[in-house]
Amino acid sequence: MFQIEFDNQDTVVGIDLGTTNSLVAYLNLGKPEVISGADGVKMVPSVVSITPEGEVIVGNAARRELIDHPARTVYSVKRLMGRGVADVQDELKLFPFRIAQGSESVIRLVFGDKTLTPPEVSALILRQLKKNAEAALGTPVTKAVITVPAYFNDAQRQATRDAGRIAGLEVLRLVNEPTAAALAYGLDKRKEGVIAVYDFGGGTFDISILRLHDGIFEVLATNGDTHLGGDDIDNRLLKIALEDIESEWSDDVSHSGEAVQTLRAAVIRAKEALSFAPSALIEFDWNGKNYHREITRELFENLIRDIIDRTLGPCRDCMKDAGVTAEQIDEVVLVGGSTRIPMVRSAVEVLFRARPHTELNPDEVVALGAAVQAGILAGTVENQLLLDVTPLSLGIEIYGGVVSKIIHRNSTIPASAGETFTTGVDGQTNVLIHVVQGERELAKDCRSLARFDLKGIAPMPAGMARIEVRFLIDANGILNVTARDARTGLEQSMDIKPSYGLTDEQVEAMIEASIDNAEADYQAAQLAGARVDADAILMATGKAQGDQAWLHLTDGERKEISEAINRVQLAYHGQDHNVLRAQIDRLNEVTHSLAEEMMNTAVRGALKGTKV
Repeated sequence: MFQIEFDNQDTVVGIDLGTTNSLVAYLNLGKPEVISGADGVKMVPSVVSITPEGEVIVGNAARRELIDHPARTVYSVKRLMGRGVADVQDELKLFPFRIAQGSESVIRLVFGDKTLTPPEVSALILRQLKKNAEAALGTPVTKAVITVPAYFNDAQRQATRDAGRIAGLEVLRLVNEPTAAALAYGLDKRKEGVIAVYDFGGGTFDISILRLHDGIFEVLATNGDTHLGGDDIDNRLLKIALEDIESEWSDDVSHSGEAVQTLRAAVIRAKEALSFAPSALIEFDWNGKNYHREITRELFENLIRDIIDRTLGPCRDCMKDAGVTAEQIDEVVLVGGSTRIPMVRSAVEVLFRARPHTELNPDEVVALGAAVQAGILAGTVENQLLLDVTPLSLGIEIYGGVVSKIIHRNSTIPASAGETFTTGVDGQTNVLIHVVQGERELAKDCRSLARFDLKGIAPMPAGMARIEVRFLIDANGILNVTARDARTGLEQSMDIKPSYGLTDEQVEAMIEASIDNAEADYQAAQLAGARVDADAILMATGKAQGDQAWLHLTDGERKEISEAINRVQLAYHGQDHNVLRAQIDRLNEVTHSLAEEMMNTAVRGALKGTKV
């Protein structure tokens, strides 16, 4: 294997840790380059296998073990990163490897004689990429930039950082994959503009809108479909081939894992050929029988038209979130092998009204962008700054179960924001800070991230304390929450690193649910707020009824107040916040005389024994 001259000992590489394949790249004289392995291949399959002899193998050699030793081989481990067993039940059904007992909070995979967590498996892949880079560069590699999907949440990002640490790498930055692609194309291309990054990968589809201005890349919005990818195209062709074979051979080969894997490989070869030729042949030999079918590009495009159309909806939504129109998109970047399909490129060009960039290999562009970011952090590239966004809103639960959003969805990160809150009960000496993530109005409908207590607050009447809550999301998307008593300076802080987090599907579902339930959520939040106000006025009125001033009211005034209290209590248990608000206003109105009498009584008490 050749060796590249490299005189900087503090080497920083960029790594695309992919679901199907992974790559490592570096900045060579200002130009990003992907590093090949010992076999001369740049892409390292994200597959890890344990041989019958107990040897750990990674990459192409491990992928060959999928057919012969599927129970000893782990693939697509990225789908399990930062997630618990309850989150991935459907996906686990498709995997041949077993899950160890006691994996409820942290998944542990059993393959061969080893039991490893997803970060440990990913670390083996990263270690192979590290080894490839060190062999090529002739220098130790200890620092890296690693890319993650745009919808990775905090737990999944943390799991990725853990994988890097286990592999012996200091992860300087986690960068969203679409953003890395924009870096690969945007560097030295233009000084300003709006860029759309269309990422059609194997299992997911992502779209990001970025703004480039004076060397600053800012992600305006992201969107996507976590149930859509090139695998859908493969599966459609595979299904047709399986039906053909069953009809021709009177034999259902779908029950044989080896047969399906072999046929899938033939289908993928035909699909890839159709990007460059008007027709391709699917050929499959099994148990002495031969199947072959010619697929024309016209037939292929008719078969996948609806799949491609499904990518366009999220693109339109993303433009809307970013506040831009198709006419304002200056450049379009394509990422992922599926963007080689001519029909995909044509549909993207029609939607964005701009010819997409195809100069770079779409399989390599994310790794190339990661290398550019690595160069920025190493000081090799100057005057470049990268800003990402958080995909879901973050906030805390306040009185009544309502969410107060502190950092909103699609906010640029790194980000810092805070709000001041108060106590809801007299003499309260501690406050429970409940951090939630999501777009719904009530905490019960959002995902709970963490809970912690701020203790030792000086006892005061309700509403007098001042609690400052500040959120800080660092450049890697990791959240730190600080709660501080403004009067005493007492402070409590914690990093939010749950053992497992949301799936990509759940992130998408939460955003969709916030739209579908917007009206109901608004009504529920209004009702919760009205009930909080009702609690306050009922408590205050109850105290007043024990005051000397209550006795100074007429029988009619006391009766009117009691009736108003009853009406508030009745409306409290209803579902119409407008009715409850009206009854609160009525109680406020009829207690004016009571409030005045209480004031007069207090003044008389204060002036008793004094002379004017």
